[in-house]
Amino acid sequence: MRISHYIALPFIALLQLSAGSAIAQQYGDEKYQPTVGQHGKDVIWVPTPDDLVVRMLETAKVSANDLVYDLGAGDGKIPIQAARQFGAKAVGIEYNKDMAELARRNAQRAGVADRVTIIHGDIFKEDFSKATVVTLYLLPDLNLKLKPILLKMKPGTRVVSHSFNMGTWDPDATISGADSYYGYYWVVPAQVHGNWVVDGISAGKATLQINQKFQKFEGSVVIGKQKFPITEGLMKGPEMTLRYRDAGNAIQTIIAQVSHNQLSGTASTGNTKITGQRQR
Repeated sequence: MRISHYIALPFIALLQLSAGSAIAQQYGDEKYQPTVGQHGKDVIWVPTPDDLVVRMLETAKVSANDLVYDLGAGDGKIPIQAARQFGAKAVGIEYNKDMAELARRNAQRAGVADRVTIIHGDIFKEDFSKATVVTLYLLPDLNLKLKPILLKMKPGTRVVSHSFNMGTWDPDATISGADSYYGYYWVVPAQVHGNWVVDGISAGKATLQINQKFQKFEGSVVIGKQKFPITEGLMKGPEMTLRYRDAGNAIQTIIAQVSHNQLSGTASTGNTKITGQRQR
């Protein structure tokens, strides 16, 4: 059985063309048989290719330590796969009551009902803040509506989306599947915008002046009366990588873990330990 997420209505015609004769095919069981292309809440139902599901979960490095939330779960394919193949606990949120009940039965049939929970609810009303991985198959307008919610999640949360991106939030990776299907992968970055006073970069205190745009940032390292532009600034979850050229034109690297308004890590000069605090 091929099972899937929902997709928004403006693309119905395009999706019907791409799905071809599959639109007429039905999926389900003796109690409920959803039809590919059927209408939902501002969406239609279209299958996600099996191999792309696996590639999305592999890219997110899903493991038994994860809690996967699938937003718009359809009849449960991704939560079931996350539990069955990767050992994760998984939750699917599905607006259609009949589809949610089908997803529960599918989890029972797959032998993973102890690790898969299906919620009949609205993805914009349910709380998925405890997720370590979030999976999506939604169009850009819904992704953009979700984006501020995702960016407030715990740094390091992984997000994977089939086909559609997050606008100006560039993906950390693009995922390729068979037959030209693709997806996108992001890691929620810690928020580091502002000025940080740091010990360990120089004999005295230094200041990091950071202007952040999602996982990337620019700015300056200020040491005494000298200001050195940041040549590379990247957040991977809570981990900061910062590079700049010092007064001798040598590249210096700072790698630090960020937790709210504190950071700690190392500077490449003598591999010294550093600590810092964001100014308020």
